[in-house]
This record gives sequence, structure tokens and C-alpha cells, in this order.
Amino acid sequence: MSHVGYSGLFGLTGRWYVVVAFIARLPLAMSQLGTLLLVATTTDSYTYAGICAGALAVCNAIGSPWFGSLTDRLGQTRILLVQCLGGAAGLVGVVATRYFDTPWWLTAVVAALAGFALPQIGQLARVRWRPIIGSHGADGRLVTTAFSYEGAADEASFVVGPMLVGAFAALFGTWAPLLAAAALLLWFGLQFARHPSASLVSPAPTGSSRIPVWSAAFTVLFVAQFLIGNLFGSIQTGTTMMTRAAGHAESAGLFHALLGIGSVSAGLALGRVRRTPDHARRLLLFATAMWVLSLPLLAVDGLWGLAGELVILGFAIAPYMITTFTLGELITDRGRLATAMTFLAGATGLGYASGAGIAGRLVDAHGATAAFAVTLTATSVALVLAVAARGLLRRAQARAAQV
Repeated sequence: MSHVGYSGLFGLTGRWYVVVAFIARLPLAMSQLGTLLLVATTTDSYTYAGICAGALAVCNAIGSPWFGSLTDRLGQTRILLVQCLGGAAGLVGVVATRYFDTPWWLTAVVAALAGFALPQIGQLARVRWRPIIGSHGADGRLVTTAFSYEGAADEASFVVGPMLVGAFAALFGTWAPLLAAAALLLWFGLQFARHPSASLVSPAPTGSSRIPVWSAAFTVLFVAQFLIGNLFGSIQTGTTMMTRAAGHAESAGLFHALLGIGSVSAGLALGRVRRTPDHARRLLLFATAMWVLSLPLLAVDGLWGLAGELVILGFAIAPYMITTFTLGELITDRGRLATAMTFLAGATGLGYASGAGIAGRLVDAHGATAAFAVTLTATSVALVLAVAARGLLRRAQARAAQV
């Protein structure tokens, strides 16, 4: 691959950093499905399970921008150390509430506290790439490659994370995935926090916190990520119900991981594009693809059909997310970048919470197809949003290019 490809990108940091940054994001990917599976199997209620997993996701959406703002002002290392320790303790606490058979609402409270503390490693890694590239005097086109890689890495974490959930649940029981996630966060999260690249992200100068993050264009991107969260939450809930009904509850994570196979492939391929893209056009293209590819979910009636549909649908997801995060990075002031990236990640968490919560109630009453109807609704709204906001996003990108 050329000097603006992935080999050139990884050469700036060393491959161990890439490994650490990837593994450190797995606990967040494992926590939501791990909580959903643990509560569903111990309470026999998808409503309770959806509420507990949703509480974790909502509070992560609330906490992430707050912690992101702190990292903009104080630097990443100190804040990440607190988050890794707090998040790991919270995940252990979720398991403890189910082990001692406490009321389900107490599990929801502890899950909320865990979610508030869990760090958004992927978003903080995105913030590091531009100063890393600049410090080496490398080709500026590597920024686009870096964002494509990070989008693919996020998706890959939602392949590997659910696979680990499924593997640990099958081998040891549904309590094991969350304990494994806590251990990974303590080891790899702390290494990411202390990596020298964190020092390249200088705290924002005094007064920059008053620079607004929100604009009409950023609001569109926030809603776009909320809808992706809807998709994840509803699909996880529907998949968990179908696998459990088939007598393979422990395989829910493995099935959900299939969603990321095509997504990772598409995300990595996007990083090979060399010219500056029209991101508004891309968003519309990938929103259309998501809508078309989500339609067959309503006809799925078995695990083999579900597996094939999840792989195919995945091809549209990472490119859509990469486009939203890249636009977010382009239109945001450098001093507020961690805040902006964690807001977008938080939107995904809020969407996951509402998608899992709504789908959980519908699944208890009507079965898995009702959950997938939530997925189709989310992709339909995403398509309408991309059509309506195309001009707005194109103007925002043009303004950013002139700065």
C-alpha cells in the first residue's frame, strides 16, 4: 500500500499502539450486549434487559461528552485513568447485582453508573490522529485514511466484542463477559491512557470552551448517529430473542457480530479513496443502502436467514458512520474536538437505548419481527434526513475547507 495507506499510517505510532487502542475499545462494545444477555437470562424478561442495557447506554451518552470536555481542557491521560477504573468497577458491580439476585432496577442503577464512567476510546483515538500526523510532517491525506481506519476499527470492535460475549457466555456463563470486559479495560485502557500520543493532544487554551460545538449541521450528524444507535439496539434485541427461542441464547453475540463483517470490509475499503469526497452525497448514498438492505429483516424467520441478512446489511453501516464522524471532525473547532466526537458517540448510545428499550417491549408482546420493524423505521428516517440535509451539510463542508 502507498505511503498514504494504512501501512504509512501505522508506521507513525507503531503497531502496538494500534493493538492497544483497538482492544481498549472492546469493553464498551461488550458491555451493552453483555448486560442485555445477563439480565435477560436471569430475569426472563426482555423488557428488563432492554431497560438495563439502555440505562448503561444512556448514561454513557451523558457522561461521554462531559468527560470529553474535560479531556479538551485537562488532557486525556488523567481523565482516562479515572474512567477506566470507574468503568471496570461498574461492570463488576452489574454482575454482582445479578449474582446476589437483587431487584432488576438495582441492576439498572449500577449499569447506569458503569455506563457513565466507561470511556469512548475510539473517539479519543480519533482526536489523536491529526496531531500525530502533524508531528511527523506526514502527508495530510493520512487524516482521511485515519478516520476510515477508526470507523472500521469501531465496527470491528462490534464484531469482536459480541464474539467475546458469546464465547465467554458459552464457556463460563452469562456473568463472564462483563468480568472479561472489566479486565480488558483495566489492562489495555490504562495503557492507552498512558501512551505518549496522549501528550500530543494539547489542552485547549483558556476561553476555547466557549466556542460552540452545536450548529445546524452538527445537529444533523447527531441525529444520524442516534439513528445508527436505534439500528444497533433493535437488531441486538431481535437477534437475542431469535437465538434464545432457538435454544442457543449464548450465541446471540456471535450472530450480532456478523453485522460487523461487511461493515469492517466496507470501512477499510473507504480508506483507500484518495480524492476529497462530497460527504453529503456519501451520506445519502449510504443511507439509501442501509434502508434497502434492512428491508429483508421483516421476512427473516430462521437463524440462517438472519445470519445472511446481518452480513449484507453491515456493508452500509461503517461507511455511513465514517461519513458522519469525518464531517463532525471537519466542521468542529480543534479545541472542542473531543467534546464533539464524544457527543456523536453519545448520540449512538442514546439511540441504542431507545432502540433496545422499544424493541424489548415489542419483542415481549409480538416477537422478533417487531424488533426489526424498529430497525427499518430507523433506516427510513436516516434516508429522509440525508435527503433533507444534503445542501446544509455540503455548505458546512465548504465553509470548513475555507478555514
